[in-house]
Amino acid sequence: MELDQSIMQKVEVLIEALPYIQRFNRKTIVVKYGGSAMVDEELKKQVIQDVVLLKLVGFKPIIVHGGGKEISKWVEKSGMEPHFINGLRVTDESTMEIAEMVLNRVNKSLVQLVNELGIKAVGISGKDGMMLKCKKRLSNGEDIGYVGDITEVDPQIIHDLLEKDFLPIICPIGFDEDFKTYNINADDAACAIATAMEAEKLAFLTDVEGVYRDFKDKNSLISEMTIQEATEFVDSGTLLGGMLPKLQNCIDAMNQGVSRVHIMDGRIPHCLLLEIFTNKGIGTAIISHGEERYYHAE
Repeated sequence: MELDQSIMQKVEVLIEALPYIQRFNRKTIVVKYGGSAMVDEELKKQVIQDVVLLKLVGFKPIIVHGGGKEISKWVEKSGMEPHFINGLRVTDESTMEIAEMVLNRVNKSLVQLVNELGIKAVGISGKDGMMLKCKKRLSNGEDIGYVGDITEVDPQIIHDLLEKDFLPIICPIGFDEDFKTYNINADDAACAIATAMEAEKLAFLTDVEGVYRDFKDKNSLISEMTIQEATEFVDSGTLLGGMLPKLQNCIDAMNQGVSRVHIMDGRIPHCLLLEIFTNKGIGTAIISHGEERYYHAE
């Protein structure tokens, strides 16, 4: 009996995914969700499908999301103009109120998408359970308002949610010692949460394909690098734009216990599944020093 080729291809895909499912079963994975994948409705659904599938095959996923584009849109609708210094949003009291409202709105929309797929999600901010404590962040010594640097993470509420089989979805709002509200960079929040949770994986959904040796040369994508190679790359001074702080965040998280970091293009449909469950992957995987290389086939 001759089986349809498309059926056999599906079987091959499942077999290829098996070692990854076995290796990371019951492990925590933090997904930093941002960029175009949060704006495009179809991509948004695909990202949520990916995260739900990760949970259903035994992972313990946590979503940490931003909402910068949405915040800027609502700041403009309120008659104000978004203002940035050194890439950081200047956040006065009025802007902070808008940011918190918008991030909570985004948060609950993601909760709804997960719930629609039959998985119970709970949306929280860093203020819940006193999770993300922070201090005022300065930009080259300049006060930019209610922008926070994380000083302490209390992950108890996340542990409690995972234990009860909920999928936590976290927006990066924190508080200082006077309990004033602060906006936190979502990359920073994802790294701090992944570190506190001793996550096996931290996955960044971005608007670039991954890390390039030369950003102008699209053939120079680095599929895999050790933490030592990543550190040398940062120190080389060749990285430009937003990738430099992102890669430094990844290194810091791995130095504090996160096992693997993935940087991938969130504009590619089902990028999470492609990077985590296939031999080739699609983005850049950063692995701990001395750890066995990925399963990538030649």
